[in-house]
Amino acid sequence: MSARLGARVTVSLLAADLGRTLAFYQGLGFRVTGEYDDDDGTWAEVRRDSAVLQFFTDPPPGVPAQPALSGTIYFYPDDVAALAEEWQGKVAFEWGPEVMPYGMREFGLKDPNGYYLAFTEPVD
Repeated sequence: MSARLGARVTVSLLAADLGRTLAFYQGLGFRVTGEYDDDDGTWAEVRRDSAVLQFFTDPPPGVPAQPALSGTIYFYPDDVAALAEEWQGKVAFEWGPEVMPYGMREFGLKDPNGYYLAFTEPVD
């Protein structure tokens, strides 16, 4: 039998401008749950319900100097339509809300660092 991974994953990402990044996520109802600033850089964590993202300003060795992510970060809210309605007019949607060819209703956003965020749920 294999060990369980658990349900929580936290993504830690480079932020070009931490203040702008935090303001963006706070505008979407996330709250700042951790911060520090010292000689080694600045770090912050935002959370909304069980979704957690962390951001840092000084890339450690091996991390590109500019924000970069070749994929999309997916979130699975209880109600995609309600979340899209809550955020309508607060942020530009990159796509959707729409039913995707793979059977998920979703919409997508791009944060100030260029990271794509998708909010998705299965279609009944």
